[in-house]
Amino acid sequence: MNKEIDVIKNMKTIEWLKAELLGNISHLYKDMANNENTSRENLEDLISNIILESYVLGKRLGIDYNSLDLALKGNIKLNLIQEHKIEKWYGDLSSLMEHIETRENKR
Repeated sequence: MNKEIDVIKNMKTIEWLKAELLGNISHLYKDMANNENTSRENLEDLISNIILESYVLGKRLGIDYNSLDLALKGNIKLNLIQEHKIEKWYGDLSSLMEHIETRENKR
């Protein structure tokens, strides 16, 4: 009986996290469309919530945080190899990879 309750609780949590994630993405779009209401602090809050909810959703789906970190690094490396336009135009991917690796080296 407890396992059934845990499964149901986990399923409800997953659905709630998906709704929260979509809600924050929606708020981000709305705020960016209405430039007068967009502050740096608000953007940081929304984007950090999206990242937070993505990590927790992954955890609820059975993906540990280290696996997500490795997948993120793998995606960055792949996009660097494929010369993604964001990298060509701004260097954002190599900058992000450097940030991640620097943070890892400090641990």
